[in-house]
Amino acid sequence: MTERQVVCADLNSAIDDLQQQGFRLDLIYPADDPHTASLSNGHESVRLTTDANAPSVSDALPPFEPEFILTRAGGAAGHGRAGMLYRDLIPRRLGGRYIASHISIPGGGPVSDWVHFHKVALQFLYVRRGWVCLLYEDQGDAFVMGEGDLVLQPPEIRHRVLESSSNFEIIEIGAPAVHATFADHALELPNGTHPGRVYGGQRFLHHKAAETPWMPFGAAEAQETAMSDATDGLASVRTLRSGSKDTLDLPPHDGELVFGFVLDGSATLDGQGELCAADSFVVPPEQPWRLSDMSPDFRLLYVTTAALD
Repeated sequence: MTERQVVCADLNSAIDDLQQQGFRLDLIYPADDPHTASLSNGHESVRLTTDANAPSVSDALPPFEPEFILTRAGGAAGHGRAGMLYRDLIPRRLGGRYIASHISIPGGGPVSDWVHFHKVALQFLYVRRGWVCLLYEDQGDAFVMGEGDLVLQPPEIRHRVLESSSNFEIIEIGAPAVHATFADHALELPNGTHPGRVYGGQRFLHHKAAETPWMPFGAAEAQETAMSDATDGLASVRTLRSGSKDTLDLPPHDGELVFGFVLDGSATLDGQGELCAADSFVVPPEQPWRLSDMSPDFRLLYVTTAALD
């Protein structure tokens, strides 16, 4: 099958036009601000793009480029895939290695999604506000994620977003930063239950905050997840909250990503000033850091990864 390229001014309108002609969407990228998509109809294939020089998406991991990043709340959100709004939390992407997005669906209701998958080294979702209903390959019927819940999406697991509450918010972290969304037109979900299946060295994980106790974590408290086990040590994710003291010293990390997102409340990040709700930051590896003046309602999504290579 040969593919012809069409440069368009509005990607969504061009996709709609082709779908009305019987074409189906096969892939689109990137998710947070799509500029390129491929559609097919029988033996005809069309590559739509708003950028004639847009490179093809690569499965390779770019070299990790560490830096300190502080992203304040209130930044503009762009229109992403399936009508979702994406706010970029790591603008320079650490060399293209990681993407972190604060995603929202203000109106809620059914989501115009389809069965799809991603070729990634790591990808997970954490609910900040509201709820979302999803389907995952081999995981049985649709289920609901609520506030504080997390899902690990192993490489190439098929899934679909069905609907969400109004004012729904989620944090998504993935690697590499630019990766395609591939449609799977053949698979219907749900497709049964196959617990323990391994996808690219990882296992599906649905962490439920309501069923997880708070445990001591230095001078604070933490809800731990089973992310490290599910990724074979590739990533660690926990929710932190203020505890017996309002200061928390964090040791240097010997892997790659050190990421924090303020879910609620406020605190002071050593040397950087006050953090407020929906602020986020990245600390370079091998650098110790401190949170102080944590408010009683302070909660933080805290993520670290090993070297992805």
